[in-house]
Amino acid sequence: MATAPSSTNSAITLNINGEKHVLSVDHRTTLLDALRERLDLTGTKKGCDQGQCGACTVLLDGRRAVSCLQLAVAAEGREITTIEGVAEGERLHPVQQAFLDLDGYQCGYCTPGQICSAIAVIEEHAAGWPSAATDDVRPEAGPPPLTPEEIRERMSGNLCRCGAYVSIVEAVARAAGLEAQTAGHGTEQTEGAAA
Repeated sequence: MATAPSSTNSAITLNINGEKHVLSVDHRTTLLDALRERLDLTGTKKGCDQGQCGACTVLLDGRRAVSCLQLAVAAEGREITTIEGVAEGERLHPVQQAFLDLDGYQCGYCTPGQICSAIAVIEEHAAGWPSAATDDVRPEAGPPPLTPEEIRERMSGNLCRCGAYVSIVEAVARAAGLEAQTAGHGTEQTEGAAA
């Protein structure tokens, strides 16, 4: 007689950094634990394990998510990008390069989550999404200037125990300027952001 499948486990397929991974996981397994413990993708860090520090931030369908609060089974069918997947081969992502150039890290533990968040912040800003620091939230106002206040507010879900915040703000501003140039938008919206 065949054994009935466990009602607490499921076979899932996760699309991570463009590769499909088939896993059998307990329904309670977080995406963070699946990444680190099952797939050996240890760039995503376990910090507070309560969704408060942002060290485990990854991108789900291009939007940031704290992977310690995301169940692995709920991530099936979504495009998951971890820190290991943001570079293009040997070429660093502009955010990674800016963090490196401007020393946007100290111990480096929070850096993978900071970089994933920063990538999403730049895309959210370019799409015109307001933040709590945005003065004019009307859609017709367009994206606000990406000032240090805007960057700090948008990155506030990621904590850095070492206190590299000044360099992180500068790195996000620089990367946003590079992204805007690449997209043909110029750098007018990031002028003064690194001040």
